[in-house]
Amino acid sequence: MRDLDETDMEILSLLAEDARRSFSSIGEKVDLSGPAVSDRVKRLEEADIINGFTIDVNRAQLRAGVPVFVRFENDTSAIEPLRSRLQDAEGIEHLFVTAEGKIWFYGRAEGQNVRRWINSLLEDAPSTDYSVTLVDDLEWTPSLDGTEFAITCAECGNTVDSEGESVRIDDDVYHFCCPSCRSRFEDQYQRLEEGA
Repeated sequence: MRDLDETDMEILSLLAEDARRSFSSIGEKVDLSGPAVSDRVKRLEEADIINGFTIDVNRAQLRAGVPVFVRFENDTSAIEPLRSRLQDAEGIEHLFVTAEGKIWFYGRAEGQNVRRWINSLLEDAPSTDYSVTLVDDLEWTPSLDGTEFAITCAECGNTVDSEGESVRIDDDVYHFCCPSCRSRFEDQYQRLEEGA
């Protein structure tokens, strides 16, 4: 697998700014042709670095409720149940798990019914305290600037360099720093498949 170079990083930054930007427009910025940019983006998608393109809807323009930031005071044992309950819940736009194991989210609720909305999200869940902050303004600006970017090995967590390998297993792409990590991962994966 080839290392990501500065051109790849610049393409990622440009797409993070505007995912609808044309390949020819990106090519002008990075001094490549449109088809060359398309090839690089396809490679980044195949390497599972780009996981699709999205839109950022300005819900304030659609009058879709009051923006709130909610912090739960959950036990670490409640992380997965809360996460699975909230990840597809209506009105939740961004879901976070902190290093301390707390669940936070940003979403939009009806102005007069914030407490009822949160309580409906927690229905039948273990008792969880929470705090709500009304958000006055929001700017979501994902950036790759200043970030050291490296692919990590799916087996050992080391950095994957130019000598690494990538493999697709059941529609997922996995990256490995060396052939022995790939072999261990594939052996364990096969044992788990046989045991299931």
